[in-house]
Parts: sequence; structure tokens; C-alpha cells
Amino acid sequence: MTDLKKRSLLKLTVLSAVAAATLVACGKKEEAAPAPAPVASAPAPKAAPLKIAFAYVGPVGDGGWTFAHDNGRKALEKEFGDKIATSFVENVPESADAERVIRDMAGQGNKLIFGTTFGYMEPMVKIAADIKDVKFEHATGYKQAENMRTYDSRTYEGAYMAGVIAGKMTQSNTLGVVASIPIPEVIRNINSFTLGAQSSNPKVKTKVVWVNGWFDPPKETEAATSLINSGADVLFQNTDSPAVLKTAEAKGKRAFGWDSDMTAYGPKAHLASSIINWGPYYIKATKEAIDGSWKGGGHSWWGVKEGAIDIVSIAEDVPAETKAKVEEVKKGLADGSFAIWKGPITDNTGKVQVAKDAVADDKFLSGLNFFVKGVEGKVPGTK
Repeated sequence: MTDLKKRSLLKLTVLSAVAAATLVACGKKEEAAPAPAPVASAPAPKAAPLKIAFAYVGPVGDGGWTFAHDNGRKALEKEFGDKIATSFVENVPESADAERVIRDMAGQGNKLIFGTTFGYMEPMVKIAADIKDVKFEHATGYKQAENMRTYDSRTYEGAYMAGVIAGKMTQSNTLGVVASIPIPEVIRNINSFTLGAQSSNPKVKTKVVWVNGWFDPPKETEAATSLINSGADVLFQNTDSPAVLKTAEAKGKRAFGWDSDMTAYGPKAHLASSIINWGPYYIKATKEAIDGSWKGGGHSWWGVKEGAIDIVSIAEDVPAETKAKVEEVKKGLADGSFAIWKGPITDNTGKVQVAKDAVADDKFLSGLNFFVKGVEGKVPGTK
């Protein structure tokens, strides 16, 4: 190698070293290869909505009992959104059809099923024994199972408050009740209505006509007409349609709405409506079904205290002192300071049923089979 080539190679080596040193001094270094982008994880699958079904004894447009239950179903949808999917079947008879319909609901994947009338009790008990992975809720019944429980509203509290108004507003001192089926629930409401009326007017008497059904507008109209013809000027009902209020409107008498606010069906006749709000219970039951805390075998009986019962749309011509008395009763029911069934209470044969100062318990109220003093006639099926 010539001296010239050696000097050139040495110069090139020195220049490379200087360049490298300059880069190090400037804090620069060869960039590392970029790290591979993380692989995006697949989103967790969305939980399927809880399927909930309702069996209704009447049409959702009955303006009363079934309408109130369907309002409760709608409250569920508003509360839980896409976490649930609800459905219903209306006009389900209290017969073998009920078993067929409810079994079909379970077969369609519904895991929480509400049966909303007394006559569904036996079919639901039977189905619950066969289908253990479904939760069953039965309204107004008394039979439970490990995957079936019962619930009810203290409608008698609303009946009593309506009675307070009726006793003040009657001019004939004769009240009329269009009654559905002679079971303790209905008897309790008739009696409580009468006790409320007697608290305002000790002279009142109550006449009862049975229609032996929950929803039968023609029979309800006929019964209301019969009561008016026999002297009743204020009507109450334990049936599901607004037919009684409509009849009172047509004949110039007064009446109450039942289960839902029925003002629109007879604005001149309407004195007030005793309403049921099923929403709070349905929301509680559904929350328990979703979070895993639901337990069968129990019974819930909710009233004014729990926000399930109220009396609304009291007519303007009801005296202020009567309205104040209703509010006092409502407050007492809410805080436990007032008891409707506090003795002495006698039946219409003169027998003492609740002793002086005693308060009837829920077991007693659940088995009522007599009329209190002031109610005419006998409970069907009793001697």
C-alpha cells in the first residue's frame, strides 16, 4: 500500500470517529425499532337482558286494576332500560288457560314472571314446582314456594280513606258497593270503606251487590243501577272497569275511582280515586332478580307507608275539614300512628270481632269472612 493510500485511510477513520463522538456529545443515538402496537382486546360480550313477563286478567285499557299493573311494568322499563325486556298477555282467564299462558311465558325464556290476579295462584304453584330456574311472583295470593313468592297492596287503606269522604258526602246515608268475588281481600275493602264512612257519619249503612267477576262492565253497570235504585247515592267498587263511575255520572250520583285515577270517566260524579302504585314493588323485585338477591317463599304487603296506596283527585266540593281528615289518616298510616282495624269492632250480627283497643294483625285481616256493623246482608258462603 502506498503512503498516500495509508494516509487517506487513516484520515477517513479519524473523521468517522469524530463524527461518532459529535453525535454522542449532542445526545443523539441510533433510534430503536418501534415497539409493535398492542393488540386490541375484544369487548366483553353485553349481558343479555332479563326477560320479564306479566299475565293480566283484564285488558290494559280497563282504566283500573290491569291498567295500574301495566303502569308498573312501564315504570320497570323506565328504571332499567335495556337491562330488561318485558312482555305481557292480557285477558288471561282464571282457568286452565292461565297455566297454558304462564308455561308458555317460561318456555319463551322469561326468567321473572308476574301473575296479577288471585285466580292464578294454583296454576303458578304447579308451574313453579316444574320449572325451578324461573322466578314467579303472584299478586294477592297466599301460597309460596322456593321459587315463588306473593305480593299485595293494602287496598283497604285506600278504601278507608274513600269511606271518610263518602260518609260526609252522602245525603241518603246509604252507600253502595259493587263487589267482585267474595274473598278476604274484597270483604276487607268493603268493611274498611264502611269503617271510614262511619268515622265521618255514624248513621251510614252499606249495601253490596256481587257481580262474581273482576272485569265485566255490563254486570258492573247493572249492579250500580240496582244500588242507586235501592237508595244509594254514593257508590264504591272492587271491580276493574270505570262502569260504576260512568253509571253514577249518568244518574246524577257520586262515586269513586278504583285502582287508578278514573276522574276522566265521570268528572261530575267523581269524588276521589283510590289508586295502587305497583311500580315500587316491581322495581324492587327486578333489582333483586338482576343482582342475585331474589329469594322465594316470602310475602310482601305494601300500603301508604311504602308509597303503594294513595287517594288522589279529591273533588273540589268535598269540605276542607274532610280533606284535612283524609290527610291526617294518610299521615298516620304512613308513620304507623293510626290503625284502621283497632277495636272495638263488631260484625253485623253484634259479635265483637276486635276487642277494645286491640289492633287486628295481618293474619286476622287476611282471613276476614264477615261484614262489620253497618253492612247489610251476609258474606256469600257463610251461615
